Amino acid sequence: MRVTPQREALLAAIWRSSHATAESLVADLDGSDDAVNTSTVYRSLDAMERIGLVRHAHLGTGGPTYHIAVESPHIHLQCNLCGKVSSLDAAAAQAFVARLAESTGFEADVTHAAIYGRCAECVVAGHQASSDDGV
Repeated sequence: MRVTPQREALLAAIWRSSHATAESLVADLDGSDDAVNTSTVYRSLDAMERIGLVRHAHLGTGGPTYHIAVESPHIHLQCNLCGKVSSLDAAAAQAFVARLAESTGFEADVTHAAIYGRCAECVVAGHQASSDDGV
């Protein structure tokens, strides 16, 4: 992969942000000397993922979010109430992944999606999910 100023700027923007979407990366770079259009960002993200520089996950109903691949594999925990996203080492799900593989033959990638619930702060604050959100 050829290193260009735009790709370097994009990688730096991913490094600065936590779980950035392509659109938020375009906005972050907008107005800079290395501004890039949305299609260039998507193509670059795809290429960076193919060579192992970044990973993506699906958080919420929007598009995928991207983070630097040097982070250890982790599970994304997203609060249904405040929207906070936190991480948990993927090894915490090792027993679940092993049982799933043993019983079904399915090899799960727990790092690709989020587990939804209430974050510790919302639990402590006594926030309750509304009755119409299915929680």
